[in-house]
Amino acid sequence: MEESRFVAYFSMEIALEAGMPTYSGGLGVLAGDTIRSAADLKVPMVAVTLLYRKGYFTQRLDSSGWQTEEPVNWKVERFLQERPERTSVKIEGRTVYIRAWRYDVVGHSAHKVPVYFLDTDLPENAAEDRRLTDSLYGGDLRLRLCQEIILGIGGVRMLRALGYSSIHRFHMNEGHAAFLTFELLDEHLRRNGSKSTSQADMDALRKRCVFTTHTPVPAGHDQFPMEIVRPVLGPHPALEMKEICGSDGILNMTLLALNFSHYVNGVAKKHGEVSSLMFSSYLIDSITNGVHAATWTAKPFQALFDRCIPGWREDNFTLRYALGIPKQEVWDAHIIAKRELLDYVNRQGGVTMDEHVLTLGFARRAATYKRGDLLFYDIERLKRIAARVGKFQVVYAGKAHPKDTQGKALIQRIFLAKQLLRNEIPIAYLENYNLQLAKLITAGVDVWLNTPEPPMEASGTSGMKAALNGVPSLSVLDGWWIEGCIEGVTGWAIGEHKKPPLESSADKTAAFAPAPTPDHSKDALSLYDKLERVIIPMYYHQRPKFMEIMLHSIALNGSFFNTQRMILEYVLKAYFC
Repeated sequence: MEESRFVAYFSMEIALEAGMPTYSGGLGVLAGDTIRSAADLKVPMVAVTLLYRKGYFTQRLDSSGWQTEEPVNWKVERFLQERPERTSVKIEGRTVYIRAWRYDVVGHSAHKVPVYFLDTDLPENAAEDRRLTDSLYGGDLRLRLCQEIILGIGGVRMLRALGYSSIHRFHMNEGHAAFLTFELLDEHLRRNGSKSTSQADMDALRKRCVFTTHTPVPAGHDQFPMEIVRPVLGPHPALEMKEICGSDGILNMTLLALNFSHYVNGVAKKHGEVSSLMFSSYLIDSITNGVHAATWTAKPFQALFDRCIPGWREDNFTLRYALGIPKQEVWDAHIIAKRELLDYVNRQGGVTMDEHVLTLGFARRAATYKRGDLLFYDIERLKRIAARVGKFQVVYAGKAHPKDTQGKALIQRIFLAKQLLRNEIPIAYLENYNLQLAKLITAGVDVWLNTPEPPMEASGTSGMKAALNGVPSLSVLDGWWIEGCIEGVTGWAIGEHKKPPLESSADKTAAFAPAPTPDHSKDALSLYDKLERVIIPMYYHQRPKFMEIMLHSIALNGSFFNTQRMILEYVLKAYFC
């Protein structure tokens, strides 16, 4: 029998190690950091996700920047321990057997949070079913539906098979896991000997579920046509409740999670507001995301904090005392991290970079709304800034989804800019962005650049990682940065601080440069103005002032935007209430 756990945390992806390609980006990284802080704080949690034997792909970029993908070869047994327990789900009337692999996340005080990776690659399954959990976010709607059935229904059944019989809260990290509510409802009805669902049954189930939504636009929520759902899933009483699952012949996983949860939250204050407007009949709170401080703080800064702020790992809020660290010591730690990054860039990036040159960093999923090419809106102005004000260089990284041709085209536009600016501004685009590379880049650049199209950035966490290492952000006011930006103190804002529209403008990046829509042009001009008039002159001619901003990035943003604070909010608002 397994130990008792109070909270079961379900996520389609969880990032635990760079060598385990079981994540694609921010959602999985957040899940991993959440679990690490739960272990640190001794929260009685168990986590469930899927095992992706082919991973999220190896990225290959040709000379033009066009991305192709290859499966990832990794040894599951090297990282995970197979469990003997088995469970199953029905898919298209067939029995699909599931096994689990365990990974223990160990906190500072040796408390463990077990993470179970579900896997259908078993000889007793049909050949097509053995492949169901191979790839993350691959295949068609049917495959995604099958995976979500395995995660939600299969996940609850596996926890029972493992002996977790007294879980009080089920936390759905996005709507992918919402089918767990079907299994919980079935359990509840069996216990009560009921064949129909009453309002009391619904109320009892809601008390046990928590839902975190990460998607700020309606189109981003998982939806499955009932003509696919019914033959794949089979009959279920909840499917007949249109007010619970959705209407117009569509199963909406977000609505399913909303209707079965007693607590719902967005992942930043602005995202909570946007979500409340999208789903106006539901009460949606907000808990702003964070990052696991000890994981994302580079070794030179860990050593500095250990000496100057002992106990910061156990109490991240004490990082506010970073204001008392001598500026030169912070700079010296930064230079060590910067050299490590630039050594990697000079080996792998096909370009030579200088540690004495201002270095901008931009690393995230290559999606059009993130506007990774906004920096290159006006190539000639960039050349003038570099020639007249001061040199700078840029490090990029990020994968496009295999089916996102616009995201792949965005990478190509960055490669074209790299070629056009080769004599004035060194630009590197690093392949295979993962946990390890993220640690290098967020700690090693001088300024973190973020240019999403509001309100598309639900939260974002890369700038939080940078802040822990004294790297200030230059970012559009969206997501967490609305809360974290104190102009000229923790970093700088791009554009005006205005309430964004609920619907984003259409993507305009089919050509090399974004089309001159008001939002793109204003944001680009603001970005150039901040570089030309504030950041570059400060970096080269007012270094003590730049160091002061580095200190405030740690003390104000690093001390607050962490998963330790975030988990404590979940404990108070969602888990033990």
